[in-house]
Amino acid sequence: MSQPALPSSAPSLRRALGLWSAVSIVVGTVIGGGVFLVPSTMIRNTGSVTTLFVVWILAGVLSLFGALTYGELAAAMPEAGGEYVYLTAAYGPFWGFLYGWTQFWVAKSGSIATLGAGFYTYLTVFYPALGQPVVVTPWHVGPGGSLLEIRFGQLIAIAIILILAAVNYVGVRSGGNVQVAVTATKMACIVAVICCGVFSGKGDLSHFAGAVPSSAGVGGFFAAMVSALWAYDGWNNVSMVSSEILEPQRNLPRSLIFGTSAVIATYVLINLAYFYVLTPAQVAGSSRVAAEMMTFLYGTAAGKAVSVAVLISTFAALNGSILTGSRVPYAMARDGLFFRPMAQVNARYRTPGISIVYLSCWSCVVILSGWFDDLYNFVIFGSWILYLLTAASVFVLRRKAPNLVRPYRVIGYPVVPVLFIVVAIALLGSTLHTRPRESLMGLGLMFAGVPFYLYWKKRAASLESRQELL
Repeated sequence: MSQPALPSSAPSLRRALGLWSAVSIVVGTVIGGGVFLVPSTMIRNTGSVTTLFVVWILAGVLSLFGALTYGELAAAMPEAGGEYVYLTAAYGPFWGFLYGWTQFWVAKSGSIATLGAGFYTYLTVFYPALGQPVVVTPWHVGPGGSLLEIRFGQLIAIAIILILAAVNYVGVRSGGNVQVAVTATKMACIVAVICCGVFSGKGDLSHFAGAVPSSAGVGGFFAAMVSALWAYDGWNNVSMVSSEILEPQRNLPRSLIFGTSAVIATYVLINLAYFYVLTPAQVAGSSRVAAEMMTFLYGTAAGKAVSVAVLISTFAALNGSILTGSRVPYAMARDGLFFRPMAQVNARYRTPGISIVYLSCWSCVVILSGWFDDLYNFVIFGSWILYLLTAASVFVLRRKAPNLVRPYRVIGYPVVPVLFIVVAIALLGSTLHTRPRESLMGLGLMFAGVPFYLYWKKRAASLESRQELL
């Protein structure tokens, strides 16, 4: 679909993010709170520590295969919007729109809201009052039809999101610099936790042969895989800011591969520390595994120090999500398929300022609603359909656009993208079987955008016709 004509004097996005900024976006947005939260769920689902490590490694390899596949697309089409651009090029604007619609209203806003909620949840370690309601409304519109409660912590999370929105509004370089600094601090904290556990001398290697009761079977394996993939989710975010990466043909594939590989190594090592120090039963019974490990080794103060590390980690993931996620609705609006003001680039700061504001404000609404956990469960099925289609677009575009310049081609083609697609299909089948209600509701949320697509498509075509007559 051709873009509606823009004034020749209209400001454009600026290429200002180097390789390390791009790598920090990958690492910073992937490593949020997941690796501190999901090991307990995963060991309960798998039962076996060995199987848990198999899941972590398989999910990491799958994510790396996805990164390798996306690398070809990102280098060939270094434009703002990521999957929106690739799906539009391969299958037409309808599929690109469905991706962007889902990202704005549910997936990315829900992710930002979840990170914000995770941030204030860990703050309650130091300030328990943040978990208390400020207002209990008389409306049964909260999660599960409960009364809607607004807590002090939710207001703190909203303030953090708006502060980061302002940082990213005033320049992609400032947002990138914050991302590099906070990601470096986060990785230093995580390395310290790993070293404290692995080199403590207070662990027991027999823990790795241990197990906990579980009757989940094959379904438990895939449930653990979903949890691990949630912890790995975000490796694709850097492609959304492709139009602001310096030397994108070179730096985009490298950042995807380097960043995802670093995350895999980090996740495996920190789980080695967890299970070296704690028994499988202790991990299964803990919602804050890293804090419990450090408390066991060095006392309460060390456990609280881990909460600071989680806060830093979550802060970095929040910044990266706002930085990257705002480029998708901007790209859609540029094509006339979303609210027109979101296509504007701030003349002074050269950022999609209105898109940043809209996404951040909607994420704040999602936080207040309390529905963010449910939104994640609803959207994972639909999101992975679109990830699968994006990976398959490598094959479609090699046939459809054979002359497209491809500075980087998928290593291991066609095996790598095929394996990613096959595992994605298996994951979708398992998710549909175990969570049919959430999966179908997620598809409903996605396809609720169809009437809006038809309206915006018609309006964009009408505008283009009028411009051709002038």
